[in-house]
Amino acid sequence: MTFSRSLPDLSLIPSEQQDLLRRISAQASLRGVSAFVVGGFVRDLFLRRPVKDLDIIIEGDAIQFGESLVKQAGGKLTAHHKSHTAIWHLPDTSETIDLITARKETYAKPGSLPSVTPSTIDDDLHRRDFTINAMALRLGGDLFSELLDPLNGRGDLEKKTIRVLHPRSFVDDPTRIFRAVRYEQRYGFQLDPSTASLVNNEALAVLGSLSGERIRHELDLLLAEENALASILRIDNMGLPSAIHPALAKVDPHPFPDRLSDEYDPLTVRYLLWLMDAPVENFPAFAQRLDFSSDLATALISASHIRSMLSSFSKQKPSTWTFALEKHPPVSIYAVHLASRETALAEYLSTWRHVKPLTTGNDLKALGVLPGPRYKEILTSLRAAWLDGAVSNESQEKEMLKTLL
Repeated sequence: MTFSRSLPDLSLIPSEQQDLLRRISAQASLRGVSAFVVGGFVRDLFLRRPVKDLDIIIEGDAIQFGESLVKQAGGKLTAHHKSHTAIWHLPDTSETIDLITARKETYAKPGSLPSVTPSTIDDDLHRRDFTINAMALRLGGDLFSELLDPLNGRGDLEKKTIRVLHPRSFVDDPTRIFRAVRYEQRYGFQLDPSTASLVNNEALAVLGSLSGERIRHELDLLLAEENALASILRIDNMGLPSAIHPALAKVDPHPFPDRLSDEYDPLTVRYLLWLMDAPVENFPAFAQRLDFSSDLATALISASHIRSMLSSFSKQKPSTWTFALEKHPPVSIYAVHLASRETALAEYLSTWRHVKPLTTGNDLKALGVLPGPRYKEILTSLRAAWLDGAVSNESQEKEMLKTLL
């Protein structure tokens, strides 16, 4: 990977984003304030990776700046006065841009959300998580006029190193540890040894005190990464799961396939592949600690149950499989199939669950069968016959139906 010592290559930025940046730059010049692109956009630009979300820092009032943009260019603004930020909803599109007042942050206690006060771009860069995210490009000139890199983020990009800005970084905000692991795996970087040493007992104790919602959010982001399995193994090696809840320690995940079916939520599938082999009695603790939705908690219990029944079902007929599996969410069945490669699970998902007899309840009523449990008995018998190959056409079903009436 090579790096330019000059400003980044503008050709890496889509023309639509360039037009937006020039519009923001012009508005900043008109209002006499400085505007900067910061964070991941700058990092990925220098890494020559696709650039996505735009975060704009304003040395001044970002909300007032956003209001002036809306008047000049259209769209609408969502203001957050407590954090001195705004979201510009661009006209004629669903895209948004974050507008942020340059600020400094203080933490009342470890792990708490920070208190924010307006400040300078230098303070803003010094409040960030890692040096590679503490760079800014000043808008002006031919799009950018200056690179601000007070903490040598460019140097750490070249060395493929992730480095925090101060020794209390992981204590102030332990979620930064998850972020560090995401960057390690995404970019093939490594934590600087001094930064790695800061994942210590104090930081892990603060991590354990965070809300389930905050931790779950970080795990969601981790599991959404391309190298999610490596990330899970990495945080386990660092002791994060056991700090979150002792029952999470040393849970062995199954491999995460490179490609997943579009039919199932990939995040749910990866949670199941990670946790399904843990003792089922720990699942309520996982669900409560990690703020799982009821659907995810149910899917996890189902995956464990399906996994436990595989050995006793190995020689069962398709109908037996089907009537047992249809009680469970399809995503659980899919996840267990990925873990076990049991062909019956794939057959159920692709074919068996869709098999139905041609006869309906209305047909039975027309034949004089009184409504009640008998309906279900007859229709279930017919369905089993189709699944197991005893019936393969309409005439055969009619013949069987006569024997059941």
